[in-house]
Amino acid sequence: MADDDDTKEEPAVPLGEGAPVEGAPLARVAERLMWGIEQSEVVAREGDTVIRTPDGPRELEAILEEVDHPYFASRQEFLEAVEDAIGTGPVPTAEET
Repeated sequence: MADDDDTKEEPAVPLGEGAPVEGAPLARVAERLMWGIEQSEVVAREGDTVIRTPDGPRELEAILEEVDHPYFASRQEFLEAVEDAIGTGPVPTAEET
């Protein structure tokens, strides 16, 4: 059995040293909601939350204005609808000042 006292814990994924990214990940916002839920209830609870998108940070309420689903039966349905509206891809980092 190896001696674990000499090993340092490191993050499972190495963290970069770049500028922080503004906004919350969409998946984190989705975890805070219960499913099925009406779009109007999502807006009431999380509409002012800024999420990360490939085009930069945006408020969830503005994104949901582009979504034609009045009701989300599941977390997956919500994620797919929002991703259809914002696209997928790398999220830009803020420039350091």
